[in-house]
Amino acid sequence: MTSKVANADSLNHAPDKSDTALLLIDVINDLEFDGGERLLPHAIPMAAAVAALKKRAKAAGVPAIYANDNFGRWRSDFTKLVQNCLAQDVRGKTIVERLTPEEDDYFVLKPKHSAFFKTNLDILLNYLGVHTVILTGIAGDICVLFSANDAYMRDFHIIVPPDCVASEDPEHNRQALLLMQRVLKAELTPSADIEFRRADGAS
Repeated sequence: MTSKVANADSLNHAPDKSDTALLLIDVINDLEFDGGERLLPHAIPMAAAVAALKKRAKAAGVPAIYANDNFGRWRSDFTKLVQNCLAQDVRGKTIVERLTPEEDDYFVLKPKHSAFFKTNLDILLNYLGVHTVILTGIAGDICVLFSANDAYMRDFHIIVPPDCVASEDPEHNRQALLLMQRVLKAELTPSADIEFRRADGAS
């Protein structure tokens, strides 16, 4: 009995409180759609940057939250989405391998573009005490943009590292980033320049 309790506790070591959260939007994605072939070359360096940012964030006690589309499969669950992308020879497999969720990561499944629409993300962020959201993922000009808009409407401080966001068209991605900066007051900070501080004040 003691062993089982210990094992259960070991799976639940995500932070209970954090001023900041890292959102990974639609990165668990097979990219098997029209335009996925154009997105892939931009998504590969994005995935590397997000993986490095996530590693630093988690070391500082900042939670990672996956907000992922359910691809219209209403009986799906997040674990199956990950397994399907890893088990099959799909276009997005390289991305998912880089950003495979860890046991203490959070996730929400979203039915539409925004990570907030009809999900429990609001409840989760409130529970964690989050005031700043770092938005990463794909596509920058669609789901990241919609999520940023909803985050702004909820008075969150928004940071969007440009190297951690990708779209099919680089120019559309650039325009979306500038729109988020101008209208949604998002900080466009390269991922390497984002500084995390632990709750105890250490960097």
